[in-house]
Formats: sequence, structure tokens, C-alpha cells
Amino acid sequence: MNSQLDNIYASAADTVDDFKFDQRVAGVFNDMIRRSVPGYGQIIQTIGDFANDFVTPNSNIYDLGSSLGAATLSIRRNIDGRNCQIIAVDNSESMISRCQENLSAFKSDTQVNLVCADIRDVEINNASLVILNFTLQFLPPEDRDTLINKIYDGLKSGGALVISEKLRFEDGKIQDLLDKHHLDFKRANGYSELEISQKRSALENVMRPDPLSVHQSRLNQCGFSHFSVWFQCFNFCSMVAIK
Repeated sequence: MNSQLDNIYASAADTVDDFKFDQRVAGVFNDMIRRSVPGYGQIIQTIGDFANDFVTPNSNIYDLGSSLGAATLSIRRNIDGRNCQIIAVDNSESMISRCQENLSAFKSDTQVNLVCADIRDVEINNASLVILNFTLQFLPPEDRDTLINKIYDGLKSGGALVISEKLRFEDGKIQDLLDKHHLDFKRANGYSELEISQKRSALENVMRPDPLSVHQSRLNQCGFSHFSVWFQCFNFCSMVAIK
């Protein structure tokens, strides 16, 4: 999945618009996320490994907020021969278009149904695995419980939900410490202070992370019987919950 270099925020702007997953972002998304999210490659690889663990024959897999299809491709590589369908959903037409190109480059007997829609409007049924990979944080906070409950109801017994998110910390010293090291990570990957500042401004109104305690409480309240963080680097983590 080739991508251009992310220089969207390299030039000073009089006003910084809210971040959106438009054609400009879709064109540089691979580079953007590699340089911004520590451990992203490990998360994608392990989502595929989890698919091998949890996906049962004749079931559905949902990749909600599928972007360019990295998680979908990782899943598909691990579940051949199970007669399953992956439903990959994103509300950005630009992301869906590029995702289709990426999927077409690899052969598989697993059908992928690409859906351009709001994930809140998608029905979940007969699911053995659901992925929310850095997606929930972009939903309005008041809609998150409803979505997780819908996912739980649509999961088969023994099915799993994988949620990757940026975390907000209730301890201010920890927040400052991990923010500092995340910024150092971005600098080490070639982002300038201007790029870091302008992207933070673009995201502040559209990405509102939850604390880990809120994620765990939400999952427990809707009925998940098993939960753990399986990966964390600085203020980014990935969690797995099993029905």
C-alpha cells in the first residue's frame, strides 16, 4: 500500500481546519500513521493473529473505520478457507476508493464487502470478530456506549472486539510524561514543530480520547466477560474484549 509523504501541515496556515479523512489525507495516510502512531505495524499484524484465533467458519468480520484496509488485509491473510465475509466500513469515499485498490492487489477466497457509511448506521450480526482500530475516538462521546452495545449484541458467543485508541490519562503527570515521549517519537520521524502544532490544532475538536477506565467500564457494562490491554506504547493502546 504505497503512500505519498505526509506534508499536509508543513506550511504555516492562517487558520487550521478541523481534521477530516478527505482525499488529501487518504493519499498520505500510510505515511502519516506510521510516523504518528507508535507500534502501529505490530497492532495490524496482531489483529491478523487474533483473526486466526477468533474467526469461526461462516461468520462475519467487521472492520469499522477501515481506512485504507490495513486491518482488513491482515485479517484476510489469516482466515482463508473459513467461508467468511469481511464487512469493511468507512464514511470517507476517498478512503474506500483507495482501500479497494489495495484489496485488489492481493488474491483471497474471503469476500470483502466495502461499505461507505457511518459506522453508527451499520447492523452487526453473526460476528466472530469486530475491529475498531483508532475509530471510536472520532465518534461523539455520547454515541460510544450505543455502538459498543450494538457490537456486543451482534457478536457470537466467544467472539472478540479489538479496540485500538489514543488514551487520555486521569493522572496529569503521566499524561505530560507520555505526551512528551509521543512528541519525541513524531520529531524522530521527521515532523517539524510547525507540523506537530498544526495537526494538534486540527485534531482537538474531532478526536476526544477516553481514559482506559472509561473503556473498561463501557465494555463491562454491556456484558463482555473478558478484557485486557494487549499492547501499549506511550499514550496509544490496543485492547481485546471477548464475549
